[in-house]
Amino acid sequence: MAAISLRKGNTRLPPEVNRVLYVRNLPFNITSEEMYDIFGKYGAIRQIRIGTNKDTRGTAFIVYEDIYDAKTAVDHLSGFNVANRYLIVLYYQQAKMSKKFDQKKKEEELQKLQEKYGVSTKDK
Repeated sequence: MAAISLRKGNTRLPPEVNRVLYVRNLPFNITSEEMYDIFGKYGAIRQIRIGTNKDTRGTAFIVYEDIYDAKTAVDHLSGFNVANRYLIVLYYQQAKMSKKFDQKKKEEELQKLQEKYGVSTKDK
């Protein structure tokens, strides 16, 4: 018990550190059991979500019970070789992830407004 409190005692973590990790460059045929074997070494895992769609294959989200376990996993598994692929392990940052979707949505809204009001962006 003393070892755990020493590990967490007044350690100040950077603001981007959180319990949710975003993993890229995974082999497409990796199983959830293999993911638990790889990431479970660094602490208790609450949830693993592996991308299965065409756009999300090779990615996964891992949620740890403890933020310090997530930090340890990022420190040790970034660049880890799995099936001749080097993992990219990042902290999930919702602001960055949602920007991609927001940009598409804004472009679609702009297109609709241009069509509605008959505005053309082409030079005459």
